[in-house]
Amino acid sequence: MKSYVVGGAVRDELLGLPVRDRDHVVVGATPQEMEAAGFRPVGKDFPVFLHPRTHEEYALARTERKSGRGYKGFVVHASPEVTLEEDLRRRDVTINAMAREEDGALIDPFGGEKDLRAKVLRHVSAAFAEDPVRILRVARFAARFGFTVHPETMALMREMVASGEADFLVPERVWQELSKGLAEPRPERMFDVLRESGLLDRAFPELHPPSKFPDAPVATRFAVLAWPLPEAQVQALCARLRVPNEVADLALLAVRNRDLLARAAGPDELLSLIKSADALRRPERFAELLRVARFADPAIDTARLERAARAAQSVDAGAIARSSAPAEVANRVDEARRQAIARADG
Repeated sequence: MKSYVVGGAVRDELLGLPVRDRDHVVVGATPQEMEAAGFRPVGKDFPVFLHPRTHEEYALARTERKSGRGYKGFVVHASPEVTLEEDLRRRDVTINAMAREEDGALIDPFGGEKDLRAKVLRHVSAAFAEDPVRILRVARFAARFGFTVHPETMALMREMVASGEADFLVPERVWQELSKGLAEPRPERMFDVLRESGLLDRAFPELHPPSKFPDAPVATRFAVLAWPLPEAQVQALCARLRVPNEVADLALLAVRNRDLLARAAGPDELLSLIKSADALRRPERFAELLRVARFADPAIDTARLERAARAAQSVDAGAIARSSAPAEVANRVDEARRQAIARADG
């Protein structure tokens, strides 16, 4: 039995980046031997174990054989006879197909270190074409590192899209990779790669990504991505990708209020916007909406909208309610807010 550190930990160490997670591959062991050594089994699709002390993941060396369409269409074979090189060969790109021995020696059978220096994303083997999720992963790595895609890898990705293999992407995996890419330093690079591979038009025909994204959380960046679309398309996109509610809600809030944000001219429309966006109850969400608007349409005077919201929030609705007949309260509060907005708008 012998274990190696593999994949992203080796890559990030060579890049001089912090290593957050260390994955290990174990060669020459059976599941029974791992459990006898105190490792706890956690893998569902293949043998993965947690170290009894460090809780790092240790996976038995394995190979995969294509058995159907999509990323789930594989038969996994794990046994003591599978070599480290066979395990590394099934990985996506060369920079993720390196390992370190326990003494620190680098094992790099596919030229990953050279590709790191060249800042190139290159597939390890023809088996890359068996898993369409890998197109999204390559695009995400381009967004993270700013690397270029090797011409042969790009050609292979185009073939995967043209053959229909990419049509079998599972929504949860698509969103997982897309959201990770949106969190990377250069999300526009992800969409450049998806466009060049043909997957953008095939999987996201409604999207026309901007050439630059704001330095902001994923929900804000997704809302910027959705900004030009009709509300019905945003709803359909979120449903299709099973976008988490908190992310979908901000995108839908932005497109529902997009026109009002742009045209709010006087106190009446400013108050309508504030009420429509629920800015009085949820000022932090209104601030997120304005951050989206500020980037998506620089012509929108978001500073003015912030002043209007603060003015409306300053009205003491409780005091008005105590001094008014119940039927008059709503109108009197709205009128007080209009006047406060008008004063703030100067």
